[in-house]
Amino acid sequence: MKEHTLTMTGMNPGVDFYFDKTNKWQSAILQLRTIVLNYRTPGQEIGLTETLKWGCPCYTFEEKNIVLIHVFKEYCALLFFKGALLEDVDKILIQQTENVQAARQIRFVNVDQITKMKAILKTYISQAIKVEKLGLKVELKKTAAFKIPAEFQQNLDNNPALQTAFYKLTAGRQRAYLLHFSQPKQAQTRVSRIEKCIDQMIAGKGLND
Repeated sequence: MKEHTLTMTGMNPGVDFYFDKTNKWQSAILQLRTIVLNYRTPGQEIGLTETLKWGCPCYTFEEKNIVLIHVFKEYCALLFFKGALLEDVDKILIQQTENVQAARQIRFVNVDQITKMKAILKTYISQAIKVEKLGLKVELKKTAAFKIPAEFQQNLDNNPALQTAFYKLTAGRQRAYLLHFSQPKQAQTRVSRIEKCIDQMIAGKGLND
């Protein structure tokens, strides 16, 4: 993904649109952006690079994903890509769903909460960078350990072409689909997600291909 030239403050003009949206989280995510971009590695003047990935502001260190800002209806959050490996001293890391293996969120409901946690957030960012410097990896569950949603299993049973195509996908692509299908709480939403991906799976493509 092409990154735009950064300004003197470290802000990426190509990401500004995300923070310019008028919504209830605008002030909160602007504060998160400031905290993340003002972070510097101890003893050095090296900061994080701001770019856009998956439609959200993403911050990298030496081209490794560290943390991402995203918003939901009830909260905004910092998502640490390898949050499962961080020492959660303050007990603030949240696993979105039971199927999320590596990533962890820190959730916020107002600007004051973010301001009070500024020092803590910098500590977690520092940890996340150290994880990447050490080359640590999250040990992922095997595909067979993931539960196949009943709605998807029914599609597999009734569509031999889909079944053949799905099990020909790489293990990583299979896991991505299973996570995607399992996340919604409502059966109707799960069915909708599955239906939208059937042609893509039959074509041998992954969720994000």
